[in-house]
Amino acid sequence: MADDKKTLKVKLVRSPIGTRESHRATIRGLGLRKLNSESVLEDTPAVRGMINKVSYLVKVL
Repeated sequence: MADDKKTLKVKLVRSPIGTRESHRATIRGLGLRKLNSESVLEDTPAVRGMINKVSYLVKVL
């Protein structure tokens, strides 16, 4: 099946207030808005890099 893509579920666990503008943009790029919001993303090197950049703000479920 072509729909057998691996996914990652990420949750915003710390507020991005007071962080770098690029980190806030990365949080938005991951589809996260409010605290405790969750997003299901495709497991790609680009997404993993974004998660790694803001790893202190998010949790991978």
